[in-house]
Amino acid sequence: MSLLSKLRLITVDVTGTLIAYKGHLGDYYCMAAKSAGMPCPDYNRMHEGFKLAYTEMARQYPCFGFAAKMPNIEWWRTCVKNSFVKAGYDYDEETFEKIFRRIYSAFGSSAPYSAFPDAQPFLRWAREKGLTVGIVSNAEYRYKDVILPALGLNQGSEWDFGVFSGVVGVEKPDPRIYKLALEMAGNIAPEEALHIGDSMRKDYIPARSIGMQALLLDRFKTADAESWRQSGATVLPDLVATQEWLTKNQNEEPKHETVAAQVLNRMSEKLKMGA
Repeated sequence: MSLLSKLRLITVDVTGTLIAYKGHLGDYYCMAAKSAGMPCPDYNRMHEGFKLAYTEMARQYPCFGFAAKMPNIEWWRTCVKNSFVKAGYDYDEETFEKIFRRIYSAFGSSAPYSAFPDAQPFLRWAREKGLTVGIVSNAEYRYKDVILPALGLNQGSEWDFGVFSGVVGVEKPDPRIYKLALEMAGNIAPEEALHIGDSMRKDYIPARSIGMQALLLDRFKTADAESWRQSGATVLPDLVATQEWLTKNQNEEPKHETVAAQVLNRMSEKLKMGA
């Protein structure tokens, strides 16, 4: 019997699983600066500045300011401003606003992203097989309303519902975001659901911790993939391989199941302690 025949729901991560960034962060910050008549910022400094600013904002105002009722544009305005400052660029208010508006507009469109070629076919295939398909992502509302549809991944034809952290106020790796997905799908039992993502910490562990099936994609041949496999995770290169894996006969239980369960329990405990 195939795993597919046991499932009623598939949930899917977005970035790294369905879509990828095009180019570099610096490309978009450079174009925005030039549009305001300023020199192009240093790419490396800008990248590091953004990482620091984003991490601080995510810690102080998680889920894109959901609990603080911070407007999405204000969350990003502060994040982008701090990114420039940490990179060594401090523009006057008028100049910064011009730059920020260009950046905010760009990242609220499909311009910086591309959908993997197997994303749309896989999602449509899953729905044609009678499965409910949900999106589970640490993302804000523009992914749901603008970015995914612009990339040909539409609610109603490719996916049925979305759990976006900026909309629901819960983010991965909190297992509650996966419980929300099960509820939104019609209170489906966790063992009848599969989550597909690209992060052991944010996707695999929390999904498995509530009893869901889970697998990881290794699209970019990351160095961590081997340790994922050693921990007992199913790791596949893409969604084409995932479709094949779902439809093959799986009567034989994996030999590493007991070890995998032990590793999963240890990692889940660490996750709870760090929460």
